[in-house]
Amino acid sequence: MLRKQAFSPERYDKNIVATLPYYEEYFKQIIEIVHTAFHIPIAWLDIGCGTGKMADMAIRNLQVENMICCDSSPQMLKIAKERVCSLKVDFRETLIQNLQYDSNFDVITAILITHYLEYEERIESIRNCYNALKKNGLFFTVENFAPNNDMFKRLYLEWWKNYQYENGKSEEECQSHVLRYNTEYFPVTIMEQIHVLQECGFKNVEIFWCSYMQVGILGIK
Repeated sequence: MLRKQAFSPERYDKNIVATLPYYEEYFKQIIEIVHTAFHIPIAWLDIGCGTGKMADMAIRNLQVENMICCDSSPQMLKIAKERVCSLKVDFRETLIQNLQYDSNFDVITAILITHYLEYEERIESIRNCYNALKKNGLFFTVENFAPNNDMFKRLYLEWWKNYQYENGKSEEECQSHVLRYNTEYFPVTIMEQIHVLQECGFKNVEIFWCSYMQVGILGIK
């Protein structure tokens, strides 16, 4: 949806904020956790970097030695490059499924990415992230999740739809977004997401954020 369009960072982020409750909070909490965990310059890989918001915040607030930002969209990468002017950041057009790093990074972030993947691709992608981390490295993923049953699914989708309507989206836009569930993105339950990380090798896995139908999960290698 939004990731296919070449918005300015300001317009893109404003549209995202009207779509995803507490969107800014994902990034703030990741920055705070990384700041707490590391007291030395770090290497960072950001998957699905979009407009470069994560990179911008990381460079401004943390000791980042080098950062690689990947996205499958050349339009998004162009916007991100214009937003983040730092010699410490390298932008690359690639898919998360194609990562081939080996213990290179202290931190990896994948925000609103893996819910677009089929199950086997999800496993492959997260395993690639695990392999790319140094020992004790942090992997942050924020994704839409599936409620445990249809009753909660209906309730949460309506709740999310109301949020978007109250934040300026039209009824048609809100309904269109609801219809994307399990057709354009493929959420799994929170417990399934945790299990996937564990299956990929992460022994320490915990929720660091949850609201509406979005969950943030942290895995430590």
